[in-house]
Amino acid sequence: MNRTSRRSRGSLLLGCIAAVLTLVTTACSGETASVDSGSGGGSGDSKTVKIAVVEGWDEGTSATYLWKEILEEKGYKVDVQSLDIASAFTGVANKQVDLYLDAWLPSTHESYWKKLGSKLEVTSTWYEPADLNLSVPTYVKDVNSIADLKTHASEFGGQIVGIEAGSGLMRLTRESVMPAYGLNDDYQLTESSSSAMLSALQNAIAKKKPILVTLWRPHWAYAKLPLKVLKDPEGAYGDPDKVQAIAPKGFAADHPELAGWLKNFKLTSAQLGSLELLLQKKGSGHEQEAAKEWIGENKTLVDSWLK
Repeated sequence: MNRTSRRSRGSLLLGCIAAVLTLVTTACSGETASVDSGSGGGSGDSKTVKIAVVEGWDEGTSATYLWKEILEEKGYKVDVQSLDIASAFTGVANKQVDLYLDAWLPSTHESYWKKLGSKLEVTSTWYEPADLNLSVPTYVKDVNSIADLKTHASEFGGQIVGIEAGSGLMRLTRESVMPAYGLNDDYQLTESSSSAMLSALQNAIAKKKPILVTLWRPHWAYAKLPLKVLKDPEGAYGDPDKVQAIAPKGFAADHPELAGWLKNFKLTSAQLGSLELLLQKKGSGHEQEAAKEWIGENKTLVDSWLK
């Protein structure tokens, strides 16, 4: 999940963001983003929608620009705001953002839901199952399970290449997986960014070197790179999540048309994979162009959501 911000952020959320951030882990990017006011239901402009996106979480980026294109074709004004994960949840809960399409529940984003769930509603469960994992290249033949890692620390330089510090993936790896498999003495979980992790992964594969990374599915990397997910016999990562769209409490009543469309929104692994790969092919800054092309290739599917 590359989290480099590519778009302007809104005005600062002061007290509300600070209060929440004292209760939850530091946001994924290591800095707190800010948001402007959302449509808030009571604004009287039901055709204006603000959507939060955490840059580089590819499934969320893909879904966000897919819906931006769909909604603009339907006459909506859509504002995409690039935020960190804590700000995305907080912004939705405070009605400063109308939608966040990449909530992984019930486990990965559990800490945010516990604190803010009373102000939120799920408008769509659009992909499942979604799982967190540790992955290695397929040419690393002697490691097939997380349990194998303890005796192969030197092979990976004692390093697990991670992503943003505050992500649910890092939290579970640090607090659950490493203790469960006795890895704390032999491995260091390095904090970086999703883009840095993916860059390191691709560089290692190009040189056919061992590398151990935190990853998640769905992700385009599994279609593009020779990767295998390490088995988790202890179940330390927990059961797979559902990828859901969340909105402020009362959103469906304020936006019945849009809520109805989102309820119908579903993607299979193959469908999401093709969308993600198209966004990768088009490159940064061309996400909506890729989404428009994908919609043209999947018109029957998209039309089925808009009934």
